[in-house]
Amino acid sequence: MTETRDPRPTDGGAQAPGRSRLRSLLRYLPMTAPVLLWVVPCCVLLHTGQDWPVPVTLTGTGLFALGLVGMPLAMARGHGRRQDDRAAIVGDTLLGVSWVLFTWSVLLGVALGLALAVAGVGEGQDRARTVTWAVLGVSAVLLAWGYTEARRVPRVRRVDVQLPRLKAGLDGVRVVLITDTHYGPLDRARWSARVCDTVNTLDADLVCHTGDIADGTADRRRAQASPLATVRATRARVYVTGNHEYYSEAQGWVDLMDELGWEPLRNRHILLERGGDTLVVAGVDDVTAESSGLAGHRANLAEALDGTDPDLPVLLLAHQPKFIDRAAAAGVDLQLSGHTHGGQIWPFHHLVRVDQPALAGLSHHGARTVLYTSRGTGFWGPPFRIFAPSEITLLVLRSPDPQCPGVTLDGHHDRS
Repeated sequence: MTETRDPRPTDGGAQAPGRSRLRSLLRYLPMTAPVLLWVVPCCVLLHTGQDWPVPVTLTGTGLFALGLVGMPLAMARGHGRRQDDRAAIVGDTLLGVSWVLFTWSVLLGVALGLALAVAGVGEGQDRARTVTWAVLGVSAVLLAWGYTEARRVPRVRRVDVQLPRLKAGLDGVRVVLITDTHYGPLDRARWSARVCDTVNTLDADLVCHTGDIADGTADRRRAQASPLATVRATRARVYVTGNHEYYSEAQGWVDLMDELGWEPLRNRHILLERGGDTLVVAGVDDVTAESSGLAGHRANLAEALDGTDPDLPVLLLAHQPKFIDRAAAAGVDLQLSGHTHGGQIWPFHHLVRVDQPALAGLSHHGARTVLYTSRGTGFWGPPFRIFAPSEITLLVLRSPDPQCPGVTLDGHHDRS
């Protein structure tokens, strides 16, 4: 990955008209998406000249119809008031399968059909059936690979970040970032323990969790979150809320993380001192906190930095990259975020970029603010990660050094 600079203003000004129109269209996505996700691949794979035997056509169409009806019902039962984990697993899996079938029916199906027709390969029926088998084959391979990617322990991604205001005594501070663990319907207690074991090999000074711990209340997901108590850091373990906490009794998660030995940075800061120099480590509640109606929860950067020396460098934890506008305006040196999952299932990242200023990696905003956006440690919903690998991030902070100018993004996978 290369360094990117975000050219958009960081003053919270008006957005481009095209982006605003796209946001408006996305409001209707929940209503239209299930129909598109199932009807489009059904038509492409079964009803565009394949002339399958009647039993095959009826069976295939019936399966697509079952998916169209069953997916929203299962998701409503799984993620609604009933919180039925088995229904959630079924609904989430169907969502992932339908997205992959839809994507490759459109991209591969249409392109391959046109290519075969232009090349004059085979008759109409043969070409249509070739398209069907190609789409099904590619989708099956991607789903199998994506499931493996989602369930494995993330690789460690090391990133060296030079901060101009970081003093020599803090050079080499090791910050480990995990985020978006999303403990949920699929029991991942063993996975959680292995993630924590990996973090403990990194000799971290500071370990950060930038929210979306789980889908479900703290009482319900306690077993999966409990391994977080074993995480080691020489200085501190800190945590901020994500938007998913506010779907699941956020205060319960704040209390549990405190119980597990993590310091919730709810619009407050701590000081990390080393070699006679000091780094401000601040955190804010997620930007959705205030609208949740939960008393005392809101994102307040001024409160988080209250009482700090303005000459000290600031590392800020904020769940969503979109908070970078406020961070840059306040002169924050480095913001750590998650939330995007890197898109999780390609090409969903295009929709994520409508809502967020960054998708993954380092980006620069304003005069001096650097944002690092993690692709996330776990996964949300569909148990697949396709072309958006999860990560445990080791950020090594560097003070200015004329022998090593700039920001290094080596992107190496240090451990599996």
